[in-house]
Amino acid sequence: MKRLGVSIYPSKSRFEEDKAYLDLAHEYGFTRIFTSLLEIEGDSSEVIAKYKRIIEYGNSLGMETILDINPRLFGQLDISYDDLSFFHSLGASGIRLDLGFSGAEEALMTKNEYGLIIEVNMSSGTKYIDNVMSYLPEKEKLWASHNFYPQRYTGLAQDHFEETTAQYNRYRLNTAVFVTSQVGELGPWPVQTGLCTLESHRTLPIELQVAHYKMMDTIDDVLIGNAYASEEGLRRMSDVFHSPHHLLPVEFSEEATELERKVILDELHNYRGDRSEYMIRSTQTRVKYKEEAFPVHRTGPLEKGAVIIGNDDFGQYKGETQIALREMEDDGTRNVVGKIKDDALFLLDCLQPWSSFKFVEREGNK
Repeated sequence: MKRLGVSIYPSKSRFEEDKAYLDLAHEYGFTRIFTSLLEIEGDSSEVIAKYKRIIEYGNSLGMETILDINPRLFGQLDISYDDLSFFHSLGASGIRLDLGFSGAEEALMTKNEYGLIIEVNMSSGTKYIDNVMSYLPEKEKLWASHNFYPQRYTGLAQDHFEETTAQYNRYRLNTAVFVTSQVGELGPWPVQTGLCTLESHRTLPIELQVAHYKMMDTIDDVLIGNAYASEEGLRRMSDVFHSPHHLLPVEFSEEATELERKVILDELHNYRGDRSEYMIRSTQTRVKYKEEAFPVHRTGPLEKGAVIIGNDDFGQYKGETQIALREMEDDGTRNVVGKIKDDALFLLDCLQPWSSFKFVEREGNK
């Protein structure tokens, strides 16, 4: 993955609010802006001036803006696909075609004289991209992004997402998805219950949505679909996105000792390659802490997501860190020091052997 992005909707917001949001996002390493120009209502010159002002401010921060448009807008503004000077004059870095043309037009548009990026919609599941590529576009100027889905239960299914994404990965195009903030209320349409690409992400904390994309490793850029995310949400998203290691949120049990907390939180863990269907094993902690005492305390129940450290009754495995992947028999040798947060359990199915990961203690849902 390469870039983080936020969305703004100038036709529904004030410049001061958008400016403050971009300042905050820039502080946390966000470099992309998405905005929607699917239709213009009222005085078009006034609307366009609003967009130009905030786009130029984003440019001053080094943030690239992609404008979401459709063919109807070309007719409304009397714009031709072979003359993109209007979008260049707005200061945009590129345009996203919510609805495409025949393929030949998209390819030609990538060769525009202004160097504008042409981003296409990758959610349909048709052979659209194969058709575009058959017209030999300028690949570096051809990007792709999935849709976001304001209506609950309409977001992409996981298998469809994987199939459509693979179509675009085959051409090594820059790809993007949308995640949703749980506090953001602003979007392009009156009806919205989150603005995410995957339906399974709709109610998840924003950092878990990003963690999932990072583990799948098929997407370059991740953008927040709604506005405005909280500062804490921006920070958490940035932490996960820019971390060289996967981050797993943990809740500690009351019985966990200070030493056990240190083993879990302060160490870099590695998923042992000779994997078991019952657990993820991080074995180096048993080497580093072999001289330490891990008195027996709570040893069950051993359910999926249980975070475990081998106790003093576990012989040579004392101090080994484990995460249960399924229910196991409690034989008294494993101290349950905590659990992976319930809404993050699905990430355990995505974590690959030999992956490095860290635990983070985290509260809240923003």
